[in-house]
Amino acid sequence: MPGMGAERSSMSIEYENILEDLRRREPIFHRREFGTSRDDLLRMTDEEFWEIGASGKIYTREFVIANSLERYEQPEPHDWPCEDFSISELAENLYQINYILKEPDRTTRRTTLWRKSGGGWKIVFHQGTVIA
Repeated sequence: MPGMGAERSSMSIEYENILEDLRRREPIFHRREFGTSRDDLLRMTDEEFWEIGASGKIYTREFVIANSLERYEQPEPHDWPCEDFSISELAENLYQINYILKEPDRTTRRTTLWRKSGGGWKIVFHQGTVIA
Protein backbone atom coordinates (compact mmCIF):
# COMPACT_ATOMS: atom_id res chain seq x y z
CA MET A 1 0.00 0.00 0.00
CA PRO A 2 1.43 3.42 -0.86
CA GLY A 3 2.42 5.86 1.82
CA MET A 4 3.64 5.38 5.32
CA GLY A 5 2.00 2.34 6.85
CA ALA A 6 1.15 1.98 10.50
CA GLU A 7 4.38 0.06 11.08
CA ARG A 8 6.03 2.11 13.81
CA SER A 9 9.59 1.10 12.95
CA SER A 10 9.43 2.80 9.54
CA MET A 11 7.63 5.97 10.66
CA SER A 12 9.10 9.22 11.90
CA ILE A 13 7.96 10.53 15.27
CA GLU A 14 6.13 13.34 13.46
CA TYR A 15 4.15 10.86 11.32
CA GLU A 16 3.45 8.69 14.36
CA ASN A 17 1.98 11.70 16.16
CA ILE A 18 -0.11 12.76 13.16
CA LEU A 19 -1.36 9.22 12.58
CA GLU A 20 -2.31 8.84 16.25
CA ASP A 21 -4.09 12.19 16.28
CA LEU A 22 -6.10 11.31 13.17
CA ARG A 23 -6.71 7.70 14.22
CA ARG A 24 -8.54 8.98 17.32
CA ARG A 25 -10.91 10.91 15.02
CA GLU A 26 -11.93 7.91 12.92
CA PRO A 27 -14.42 6.81 11.91
CA ILE A 28 -15.41 10.38 11.22
CA PHE A 29 -18.79 11.57 12.49
CA HIS A 30 -18.90 8.66 14.97
CA ARG A 31 -16.48 10.11 17.53
CA ARG A 32 -18.87 12.19 19.57
CA GLU A 33 -16.13 13.50 21.83
CA PHE A 34 -15.13 15.81 18.96
CA GLY A 35 -18.57 17.42 18.94
CA THR A 36 -22.16 16.77 17.95
CA SER A 37 -23.53 20.22 17.11
CA ARG A 38 -23.91 21.77 13.69
CA ASP A 39 -21.16 24.26 14.58
CA ASP A 40 -18.86 21.39 15.60
CA LEU A 41 -19.45 19.60 12.30
CA LEU A 42 -18.94 22.78 10.29
CA ARG A 43 -15.67 23.34 12.15
CA MET A 44 -14.55 19.73 11.47
CA THR A 45 -15.29 19.78 7.75
CA ASP A 46 -13.67 21.81 4.99
CA GLU A 47 -16.01 24.04 2.98
CA GLU A 48 -15.27 21.81 -0.05
CA PHE A 49 -15.97 18.55 1.85
CA TRP A 50 -17.76 15.75 0.03
CA GLU A 51 -18.12 12.01 0.51
CA ILE A 52 -18.54 8.87 -1.55
CA GLY A 53 -20.54 6.47 0.59
CA ALA A 54 -20.06 2.72 0.72
CA SER A 55 -23.06 2.55 -1.66
CA GLY A 56 -21.15 4.59 -4.24
CA LYS A 57 -23.48 7.57 -3.81
CA ILE A 58 -21.99 11.05 -3.58
CA TYR A 59 -22.95 13.13 -0.55
CA THR A 60 -22.52 16.86 0.03
CA ARG A 61 -21.23 18.47 3.18
CA GLU A 62 -24.73 19.67 4.04
CA PHE A 63 -26.27 16.21 3.59
CA VAL A 64 -23.61 14.56 5.77
CA ILE A 65 -24.02 17.17 8.50
CA ALA A 66 -27.83 16.85 8.50
CA ASN A 67 -27.60 13.05 8.56
CA SER A 68 -25.06 13.13 11.40
CA LEU A 69 -27.18 15.50 13.49
CA GLU A 70 -30.16 13.18 13.07
CA ARG A 71 -28.05 10.16 14.08
CA TYR A 72 -26.70 11.99 17.17
CA GLU A 73 -30.23 12.03 18.60
CA GLN A 74 -29.83 8.27 19.23
CA PRO A 75 -27.18 6.33 21.17
CA GLU A 76 -24.40 4.80 19.08
CA PRO A 77 -25.69 1.41 17.85
CA HIS A 78 -22.35 -0.42 18.32
CA ASP A 79 -18.61 0.02 18.64
CA TRP A 80 -16.67 1.20 15.60
CA PRO A 81 -13.59 -1.06 15.51
CA CYS A 82 -10.97 0.23 13.09
CA GLU A 83 -7.71 -1.48 12.12
CA ASP A 84 -4.86 -1.50 9.61
CA PHE A 85 -4.33 2.27 9.60
CA SER A 86 -1.91 3.84 7.14
CA ILE A 87 -1.02 7.45 6.41
CA SER A 88 0.30 9.29 3.36
CA GLU A 89 1.26 12.93 3.11
CA LEU A 90 -0.21 14.14 -0.20
CA ALA A 91 0.90 17.76 0.06
CA GLU A 92 2.02 20.11 2.79
CA ASN A 93 -0.50 19.75 5.64
CA LEU A 94 -2.72 17.36 3.61
CA TYR A 95 -2.84 13.72 4.75
CA GLN A 96 -4.67 10.62 3.57
CA ILE A 97 -5.69 8.09 6.21
CA ASN A 98 -6.73 4.57 5.17
CA TYR A 99 -8.18 1.91 7.45
CA ILE A 100 -10.59 -1.01 7.71
CA LEU A 101 -13.87 -0.54 9.61
CA LYS A 102 -15.58 -3.71 10.86
CA GLU A 103 -19.28 -3.23 11.48
CA PRO A 104 -21.66 -6.01 12.54
CA ASP A 105 -23.13 -6.39 9.02
CA ARG A 106 -20.21 -5.39 6.75
CA THR A 107 -16.54 -4.54 6.50
CA THR A 108 -15.43 -1.43 4.63
CA ARG A 109 -12.15 0.13 3.57
CA ARG A 110 -12.21 3.82 4.49
CA THR A 111 -10.18 6.76 3.22
CA THR A 112 -10.25 10.26 4.66
CA LEU A 113 -8.34 13.31 3.49
CA TRP A 114 -7.41 15.61 6.38
CA ARG A 115 -6.04 19.14 6.11
CA LYS A 116 -4.15 20.75 8.99
CA SER A 117 -4.83 24.47 9.31
CA GLY A 118 -4.63 27.15 11.96
CA GLY A 119 -8.03 26.03 13.24
CA GLY A 120 -6.99 22.38 13.61
CA TRP A 121 -7.83 19.34 11.49
CA LYS A 122 -10.47 19.61 8.76
CA ILE A 123 -12.00 16.75 6.78
CA VAL A 124 -11.74 17.41 3.04
CA PHE A 125 -13.00 14.11 1.60
CA HIS A 126 -14.16 10.70 2.78
CA GLN A 127 -14.91 7.43 1.00
CA GLY A 128 -16.08 4.02 2.14
CA THR A 129 -15.91 0.87 -0.01
CA VAL A 130 -17.55 -2.41 1.01
CA ILE A 131 -15.00 -5.24 1.00
CA ALA A 132 -16.92 -7.95 2.91
